[in-house]
Amino acid sequence: MAANEDPGSVRLHRTRAGVSIVYGVGVIQDLQRAREAYERREWVSAYQALSGLADTELEPDDFVALATAAFLLGRTNDVVLALQRAYQAKLDVGDVPGTVRVAYWLTTTLWGAGEVAVGNGWLSKGQRLLDDLGEDVVERGYLQERVTLGHIMKGEFPDAMQAAPMITEYGRRFGDQDLLAMGLHIQGRLSIFSGHVADGLRLLDEAMISVVAGQVSPIFSGVVYCSSIEACQEISDFDRAGQWTHALTNWCDAQPGLVAFTGQCAVHRGQLMKLHGAFEDAIAELHHAAARYAESGGGPAVGLAHYERAEVHRLRGEHEAAEGAYDEAAEHGHPAQPGRALLWLKRGRRDAAVAAVRRLLTERQDPVHRSQVLPAAVDVLVEIGEPEEAAPLVEQLGDIGASFDCTALRAAGCYADANVALGRGDAEAGLAGARQALERWHRLSAPYEAARSRMLVGRALRLLGDEDSAIADLTAARTTFAELGATISEREAAHLLGEGQAPGGLSPREVEVLRLVAAGKSNPEIAEALVLSEKTVARHLSNIFTKLDVGSRTAAAAFAYRHRLV
Repeated sequence: MAANEDPGSVRLHRTRAGVSIVYGVGVIQDLQRAREAYERREWVSAYQALSGLADTELEPDDFVALATAAFLLGRTNDVVLALQRAYQAKLDVGDVPGTVRVAYWLTTTLWGAGEVAVGNGWLSKGQRLLDDLGEDVVERGYLQERVTLGHIMKGEFPDAMQAAPMITEYGRRFGDQDLLAMGLHIQGRLSIFSGHVADGLRLLDEAMISVVAGQVSPIFSGVVYCSSIEACQEISDFDRAGQWTHALTNWCDAQPGLVAFTGQCAVHRGQLMKLHGAFEDAIAELHHAAARYAESGGGPAVGLAHYERAEVHRLRGEHEAAEGAYDEAAEHGHPAQPGRALLWLKRGRRDAAVAAVRRLLTERQDPVHRSQVLPAAVDVLVEIGEPEEAAPLVEQLGDIGASFDCTALRAAGCYADANVALGRGDAEAGLAGARQALERWHRLSAPYEAARSRMLVGRALRLLGDEDSAIADLTAARTTFAELGATISEREAAHLLGEGQAPGGLSPREVEVLRLVAAGKSNPEIAEALVLSEKTVARHLSNIFTKLDVGSRTAAAAFAYRHRLV
């Protein structure tokens, strides 16, 4: 080395074979530190170190490591740039299987970013390279994974079912834990979707065991974690969802700076908080989830965070906030139903609620998505006085619950059965079903759903003439709703207890004020008619708006006419 030469520099020597690279001592040390940070899963340090080196200082696998760190930090554009460099670097050294693997990652990243056409171009490149290679290498299994997901994206489920086992077979034959985990997972989700829930869950659990044991690389681990929990949520298997969410939380916490998958993790924690009645914590966690999604580039999954937040607001009786959150969910491509139909029902928009659930029942025929619609459909139909139309839906829900064998879905089936029975005036059947629902929701530590079931128990006992027992159960339900901050449900329990017989929980004086509002009277005119101060009238009007969840005198008057208070 010359006396004035920088020890951290890179020298290029041209030979007949091309260009050979000689690294200075400083570059070697920087590269070593970057690689060590990557191995320790210190993604911020690894990304900063690798991105700080020149392209000529990185080997092909270093570009792949840079892309991985960028992905886990939510830097999608940097992922694509690093992978493009890795593709060329692998191609230049004649590593065809490695080049195909990079094409696979480019396809995966671009599909995830919504650039499906560009991703398909990289998939075609990878397939052409394999065709030219002619060897049976594990990378064929990776491209098969993309082909299978392509069938799923197009709704070609029979083709996907046929293609998925090939992924698992390649993973087993070549001892590739990443590919094996993905193959098992995809097969599991397809089995669940086709109604073979027990078989599907066994496959998901097998994939998850490899993930928890640390045998699967970070990106594949995050995908399998989040998708498995999502599958459990879809079939209401909250026990399994809770276990895997706890494991995912620990996995995320162990990787400083991780952005990818943390949004999904927050959504799943929020869903469990909602189930267990921690409504305020759930809203905060779901806000956090949406922010984490935005940090990693957004996407349709943001809509799920907003939908779950809307559901919590709906249970708390915060109808305006719920409507807004449902709107945000829809704007991000997530369906706002069936939750919005239940909200419309509470807000007196019965025709809209009925139309929505009848449409959903027509559209959602597969057992997984149908299981999410049936409980809401039964609630709406019983509420409008159509228990006979709801009865066959209860039977379907019971069959799906037995097939899935998930406690929450069985509890929902028992509740629906009791609701229809009481709608028909069958108190004994209603009591039996409500008690079974109550026991199952208690087992899941789900206080809101347990209190709803207790309301049915109280109604059934009253029909059977056991008034004292009915009052005890209704009081317990009302207490739980009050503790949870579920204002509308609390008012409904109070109404059944004879406290506040007017619709909306209005006091007698508030009913008088509302009648005069509906008659077009101003606040001074109401004050004169009822011999009250204008300040007192304003306070009564504020209370009326809050209880009825309306924002104007016109809306309050409409409520009065709708409930025959005028």
